[in-house]
Amino acid sequence: MKGFRPQEGDCNPYFFTYIDKVEGHDILSALIANLPESIHLLESMPADKWDYAYAAGKWTIKEAILHIIDTERIMAYRALRIARNDKTALPGFEQDDYVPFSGANDRSPESLVTEWKAVREATVQQVKYFTDNMWAHRGTASNSPATPLALAYIIAGHELHHIGIIRDRYL
Repeated sequence: MKGFRPQEGDCNPYFFTYIDKVEGHDILSALIANLPESIHLLESMPADKWDYAYAAGKWTIKEAILHIIDTERIMAYRALRIARNDKTALPGFEQDDYVPFSGANDRSPESLVTEWKAVREATVQQVKYFTDNMWAHRGTASNSPATPLALAYIIAGHELHHIGIIRDRYL
């Protein structure tokens, strides 16, 4: 939805932590532009960094990347359901429960990059065809209001958030 940004009431206020990281008013362009920058950072990273965690109990870069991918899938699924006017309240998910069962650390960096590219392409193709009406539909996810527009901005901002942490704390 070009020219619009999520507003108060479009999602849980916590998610503006991510939404506010996204510049501009064109979420499709942001989703398309963000990923190549993130992938470039990952592809230029030394191989030994992928299994590095900056502190005890923190995720490795592999785990952080798969967390971004998992979250994108969940948020895109929520956006699809709400865009199609599904009024069913959608459950939350506990990110810390996903990571130990992700198998991220057993994967190659290349496999994670390939999967992320595929997931992003699917997200872009999905939201590219949302009408203005679909973007504005309202639903419930994790016991909070949600719109497809807010969810798309959350996807883009969540990526920026974690890539920033990787730059600041891992490299």
